[in-house]
Amino acid sequence: TDVTAPVITCPADVAIDCSDDITSAAQGVATGVDDCGIVTITESDVITPGICLGNYIITRTWVATDDCGNSSTCDQIITVTDATAPIITCPADVTIDCSDDITSATQGVATAAADNCGVTTITESDVITPGACAGSYVITRTWVATDDCGNSSTCDQIITVTDVTPPVIKCPAD
Repeated sequence: TDVTAPVITCPADVAIDCSDDITSAAQGVATGVDDCGIVTITESDVITPGICLGNYIITRTWVATDDCGNSSTCDQIITVTDATAPIITCPADVTIDCSDDITSATQGVATAAADNCGVTTITESDVITPGACAGSYVITRTWVATDDCGNSSTCDQIITVTDVTPPVIKCPAD
């Protein structure tokens, strides 16, 4: 009779990025040997969520079963993390007149914010540097793209505001 369970060897535990392939073909396959016959290997996953969308742990349980129904199991732990910041593209730098609209709706919004593992939010903030006169100044508009796991990227748009329009004067009648 065959009463001895097969010997199973699990692939090593791994830590991978959330954009990596999580399949057993990429992360390793268990092997099994039996002294009396053929071994069938199966796998099943239990996913434990992390603190954000791109972070989680996969406990991959491998089972080696021989022809007589004897089996052995082992676990592979796959730790998945999001360590990659999103990609952001700033609007082009511009020079405008002091009477122009300085809002991002007019001067451009950061675009192409993409993340390899989740949702990205985009925020903006302005720092104004005074120029030589009241109608001249520089706005450094900083855009920040942040993903669910707190990874972020920034870019700056420079908006140079100038006063190039001469005043209008109306002379009194002669």
